[in-house]
Amino acid sequence: MGSNYQVTTGGSGSRSKPGRLLGGHLPERRLSRRQILQGAMVGGAGVALAGCGSWPFGGSGSSLPAGPRPFPTKAAGTDMIPEIDHIVVVMLENHSFDNVLGMLGRGDGFTLGSNGQPMATNPESNGDLVHAFHTPTPCRAFSEPDQTWNDSHMSYSNGTNQGFVLASGPSAMAYYDSSDMPFTYGLAGSFPVSDQYYSSLLGQTFPNRRYLISGTSLGMINDLPSFSDVVATVANRPPNGTIFDMLNSVGVSWKNYNYGISTLMLYPYLLTEPANFGKMVGINQFYSDAASGALPAFSLVDPDLVNFVGNSGGEGDDIQLADNFLASIVNALVKGPKWSNTLLVWNFDEAGGYYDHVPPPSAPVPDGVAPELTSSDEPGSFDRYGFRVPCGLVCPYARPGYVSHVVADHTSVLKLVETKWNLPAMTKRDAAASDLLDMVDFSSKPAFLTPPRLPAPANPSSLTVASCEMSSAQNPPAGYVTAG
Repeated sequence: MGSNYQVTTGGSGSRSKPGRLLGGHLPERRLSRRQILQGAMVGGAGVALAGCGSWPFGGSGSSLPAGPRPFPTKAAGTDMIPEIDHIVVVMLENHSFDNVLGMLGRGDGFTLGSNGQPMATNPESNGDLVHAFHTPTPCRAFSEPDQTWNDSHMSYSNGTNQGFVLASGPSAMAYYDSSDMPFTYGLAGSFPVSDQYYSSLLGQTFPNRRYLISGTSLGMINDLPSFSDVVATVANRPPNGTIFDMLNSVGVSWKNYNYGISTLMLYPYLLTEPANFGKMVGINQFYSDAASGALPAFSLVDPDLVNFVGNSGGEGDDIQLADNFLASIVNALVKGPKWSNTLLVWNFDEAGGYYDHVPPPSAPVPDGVAPELTSSDEPGSFDRYGFRVPCGLVCPYARPGYVSHVVADHTSVLKLVETKWNLPAMTKRDAAASDLLDMVDFSSKPAFLTPPRLPAPANPSSLTVASCEMSSAQNPPAGYVTAG
């Protein structure tokens, strides 16, 4: 694709905004991500052919000592949670806790005024206050809000969380409720959620998804800007590998279900390993495997990450499509023959530039790899979590109506997997992470052995992917901007 288009972008030093494809009117960010991840697939395949199927590069640096196993007296690979045979993770994109679950009514969401509306505000540059407002459209625009390293740090504003509108415009104060995401609200109202689950750094999708699978971003702070940058990372391997390497080492089965573009492509070397061949499969295989009881021990389920379908919640997506996608995954599991021993974690990769009122706390620095900062980047390190994102757990053993207040991030998913199969930590971040198991109770009869009746997902039939791609920003209604 790409040969028939020209990309227009702003000059260096300007605030990052999507450009446009001349004639095609498609945002640059969408083309860039698609090119990047498709390029990773092609580049990775080429390396596999050249390397005769073995790892030819020796990694990106000398290996770190592996962290301790959760149960040091037991062998790696020992099943320490026999009640659960299958762990499934589905990670959506680009929404904060307040933006999605702030109106849930439990957990640390919005504080409501006497009128039942959120009291949260953020200032504009002229001092006017933008109040949190219910979104006028389920479409997320491409143009804003923003979640780059710089914009995220501006939003954080030295711990005040008062820079969201300055960084991203008024759309940062938009929020959804049960009318927009009925299934998600029903799920979060029945099964446990966390109100202290954070993205792993103040940055974009790619580095946060790297944390999900390796406990580090390996220096990455933003989505990679070009195909050539992906090619340059084909040989880029975390010193202790990824969770998939760990699972391979002890013979635990896994699959990555996806729409053709996968989180694994953020480490293209994973595509070259013979042990991984056949483990990246189409999304339809997930539904087949769930129905037949053939799910592997660990599953990572990716939504559409490049907007072919528009169900991830990312730029240009209709959040109702994300509500539908999450419903399809959960329903496939609860209706499948292995529901009684399955655990699902659902979350979002980062806050997407949307407001959240809880300042992210400090975090363990994962390793010795510093952020890849340029002269135009805000100074910082990997010693702080990113903004809160929605996270919940679905399992027969889940605690009904429970809200976890335990600090967690994407490496908590790694810690859960490491605890289950007694695997060593890969970085200092996952070594110190909580494991999400406060949300389950294995000592009592499973509360959800018979799954609860959940609401039907939103009906997005009035919208299409194309209409969301062309939508304008989620601007506040009249009366939601007041003098400061």
